Amino acid sequence: MIQGIGTDIVEVKRIAEKLSKNEDFKRHVFSEAEIIYCEKQKFPSIHFAARWAVKEAYLKAFGLKFIGNHRLYEIETIHNEEGKPFISLSGLSLQQHEEKQLGGIHLSISHTHEHAVAYVLIEEK
Repeated sequence: MIQGIGTDIVEVKRIAEKLSKNEDFKRHVFSEAEIIYCEKQKFPSIHFAARWAVKEAYLKAFGLKFIGNHRLYEIETIHNEEGKPFISLSGLSLQQHEEKQLGGIHLSISHTHEHAVAYVLIEEK
């Protein structure tokens, strides 16, 4: 059974501006693995924006009303060998997911040069 769904769309330009103005933003929001992945891409800001959208979509599916004090780097987008993206949780984010007795997380991401969108579905345990 579905516990929650969330979607988010973000303008790539907005994330690119945040990245260029504040180096701390990158480390505050993204995991080390996400930073390495995005910086290897031809257009890094598109991939950073997609990961931002994933974090927002996950939190919406989780049911969080305010994300301001959440550890966004704990909500990590990684890929399996076939390139399929999925969410890996750590720290307090993983603990809260388990405390709510939530199950599997399904993820879909898409992007253009202008926008990135993510859709997250969380199952019951």
